[in-house]
Amino acid sequence: MALNLNATALAFKALHKPGNPLVLANVYDTTSALALAAHPHCRALATASYAIAAANGLRDQDLTLDNHLPLLAQIAAIANKAGKPFTVDLQDGYDERIEEAVRAVIALGAVGINLEDSDHVTGEMMGVETAVERVKRALQAAREEGVPDFVVNARSDAFMMGGTLDEAVERGKQYLEAGATTAYVFPGPAKNIDEKGVEMVVRELGGMVNLAVRVVGVGPEDLTSKDLARFGVARISVGPQLYLAAAHALKTAAELTFQGVV
Repeated sequence: MALNLNATALAFKALHKPGNPLVLANVYDTTSALALAAHPHCRALATASYAIAAANGLRDQDLTLDNHLPLLAQIAAIANKAGKPFTVDLQDGYDERIEEAVRAVIALGAVGINLEDSDHVTGEMMGVETAVERVKRALQAAREEGVPDFVVNARSDAFMMGGTLDEAVERGKQYLEAGATTAYVFPGPAKNIDEKGVEMVVRELGGMVNLAVRVVGVGPEDLTSKDLARFGVARISVGPQLYLAAAHALKTAAELTFQGVV
């Protein structure tokens, strides 16, 4: 299995091409996974931890390795059946259980993870040395499981947490040097990265960057996937936005259902 899984990991890694990015519409349950796996433009399935938590009545910080894995297993089964590479939002890697966490998701068939550099419970930033070491530990665990081409999308939260974009990029550089395939410069819900910022991030990280696009409440100033591809990014994701859109659609349908009922 390890040889076949590493072949999948290698193929997944090859999809990260600056200017011709891998676009991921992050899923959160079996329904969303089935819908996306059947989409003709879906090249891989990726999860969003916030959305998985919300869909199961939890806060993102209430997800633990133990309650997260059974939920991931359901999505992994769909990815495996569809023959799609599977990558997991592993939050911060669960403290000292990071090796255990990587081995566990590989056992489910995952060939990549999203790994954050802020503590998913406290929200505090990790020291950059600690975060770099965790990227290395994740990759070493994957190598020991026979998946040397395991893909780490290392999320840099510095900008979201009130730091500068330069600080986030500097962290991203170190994560790439540690072996991450891409650095995810995460803007957070209250911050946007404008075109000038995108150009800087792409230039400084050699294009091996993940940026997010807005698909809920899109305004004329929002950059699209096509825009980000033009700027030369290698990976695009949407985080929990599909879940938020589905929840809004459900609420709207419920209002119509009960319309006129006294």
